[in-house]
Amino acid sequence: MNKNEAKKKIEKLREEINLHNYKYYVENNPVISDYEFDQLLKKLEKLESNFPELITPESPTQRVGEQPSEGFETVEHKVPMLSLANTYTYDELREFDERVKKHVSDVEYVVEPKIDGAGVALLYENSVLVRGATRGDGIRGDDITQNLKTIRSIPLRLRNNTLKNIEVRGEVYMSIDGFKKYNKEQAKKGGVVFANTRNATAGSLRQLDSRIVAERPLDIFIYFISYSDKDLKTHEKTLEALKEAGFRTNPLTKKVSDIEEAIKYCGELEKQREKLDYEIDGAVIKVNSLEKQKELGSTSKNPRWAISYKFAAKQSTTLLNDIAIQVGRTGTLTPVAILEPVEVGGVTVSRATLHNFDELKRKDIRIGDQVLVERSGDVIPQVVKSIIDKRTGTEKRKSIPKKCPVCGTAVVREEGEVAVRCPNKYCPARLKWRVRYYASRDAMDIDHLGESTIDKLIGEGLIDNIADLYFLKKEDVLKLEGFKEKSAQNLLDSIEKSKKQDLSRFIYGLGIRHVGKYAAQLLASKYNSIDELANASEEELKEIDGLGGKTAGAIATFFATDENTKLIEKLKDIGVKTKEIRKKNLPLQGKKFVFTGGLTTFSRPDASDLIKKKGGIVASSVSKDISYVVVGDKPGSKFGKAKKLGLVTISEEEFKELVAK
Repeated sequence: MNKNEAKKKIEKLREEINLHNYKYYVENNPVISDYEFDQLLKKLEKLESNFPELITPESPTQRVGEQPSEGFETVEHKVPMLSLANTYTYDELREFDERVKKHVSDVEYVVEPKIDGAGVALLYENSVLVRGATRGDGIRGDDITQNLKTIRSIPLRLRNNTLKNIEVRGEVYMSIDGFKKYNKEQAKKGGVVFANTRNATAGSLRQLDSRIVAERPLDIFIYFISYSDKDLKTHEKTLEALKEAGFRTNPLTKKVSDIEEAIKYCGELEKQREKLDYEIDGAVIKVNSLEKQKELGSTSKNPRWAISYKFAAKQSTTLLNDIAIQVGRTGTLTPVAILEPVEVGGVTVSRATLHNFDELKRKDIRIGDQVLVERSGDVIPQVVKSIIDKRTGTEKRKSIPKKCPVCGTAVVREEGEVAVRCPNKYCPARLKWRVRYYASRDAMDIDHLGESTIDKLIGEGLIDNIADLYFLKKEDVLKLEGFKEKSAQNLLDSIEKSKKQDLSRFIYGLGIRHVGKYAAQLLASKYNSIDELANASEEELKEIDGLGGKTAGAIATFFATDENTKLIEKLKDIGVKTKEIRKKNLPLQGKKFVFTGGLTTFSRPDASDLIKKKGGIVASSVSKDISYVVVGDKPGSKFGKAKKLGLVTISEEEFKELVAK
């Protein structure tokens, strides 16, 4: 490549990067993922390193961060806020280690989670917070002191006189649980719904009215002292001093002896990523000795003593090839994005939810769009938004179908509801989902009855409802593709075994709208049989603590429907257990449990069954009325929430003693 060709490529890359910087930092509206942005920057850095005479002061490679935004006073940081160089492979971390060891020896590292939020600098004079600022361009940032003072984990005055005159660095973030609740409330009010926690955080800190900021669930981790009048020797000791002074530091931070141990811990953090109540997008590896940090120094942009290891991207852009319509167990029609396969968070994604037709319209997502796809934990991937700038004019909107795509019945939409439904009770799609739900692990737990087997049973006309499962014969099953003598018998044995499941599982398996596992347990603890539940009035059901009016109405409607009452009678005649005599004075009567972390002695379903047999109830989320939080290996965010609420937490061993009584 000659100089003229390089110049053209460099100019094009700079223009593209500057546009994405503006979209991300000014509009809070990114159109590509962080990984894709980093790759553009790396291409530019490589070209500029090959043709250094083409480097200009305004090049994106010469700038640390974003420009300070309008509306706030601009202030200068005590020490420049440099950004970290990114790595994406363990080999790149080893190369970093080699570079460090060329200048210093006997290196220890500290590894800490890289919070996906907004970086800030806090200045304290005589132990009092006098200023808080955004990163800005690394030299100067926005003075957002009043906004930062609304975050309760930021001390306004330092404790213990450990530190007095300091500037510290931290990452402001919004908890995942708080983010979901905030978005839910905003959607109800018709307000702005944020795409992710990072955008929510950045948008909150830029509010000119600190009262608005105070309403948002922001928090912070402090990770570094950039300026201090106290002599500290190591980064590890710095974190201890910060904690003593009243700052919130990340408990997952760990000192390691060498780069291989650092790499191992990066892997552990990536595995823990989905269990945390805040987003992390990587790990930061720092030289522990502050003296060695000074020896290593910095480039104009990055410290040479620290580096960022980025986890697999949780967002990616790809082409939306089509929008399919899925029909669920209650007849709800859901739009599903059919994508050009793309890797998101280490998993190849080809389908993603679009939630409902109102959301599809609100986001203006069209077939043929380039879209931003996000995946979080085990949650189904979702399309966050379309990249409007990349439209060609050939994209097509998807309208609400007038007929069910499976059975052809005209769809209905009840007043005040978002859902569009197929009203045909005998629609094959609805039947498939009802059978699948009934057979699921948390309901009747029928092994060997997966989605493909259900499709075959419906396709061959062997089942028209749930009860038909119990009339299947071995010769019927053997006719299905993939079944042999043993597998056919295993399926039939599992179906027969399901007749003996407890009442709460049966209630849950019926698929009553709004009745999840927790509600099913509440109902089973209140009523001895399905008949007693069926005869309960809506008003009576509303009185059950923890149930709610919408759920009570759905239960009453379910049992007022002839189709459902006939199905239950049929299941009773077959021998499915629909009642159980509740023993009085059970040891865990009325006690509510929540599990967090992995169990070694029990599977989660077995532990839940033990609790239910002894009169207890298993909830899925932490609330004030929980009696015990069972803490297993590597607990998630529920553990932290339980501690905040002052709930009783017990180990697996203590749980075993409790259920053994």
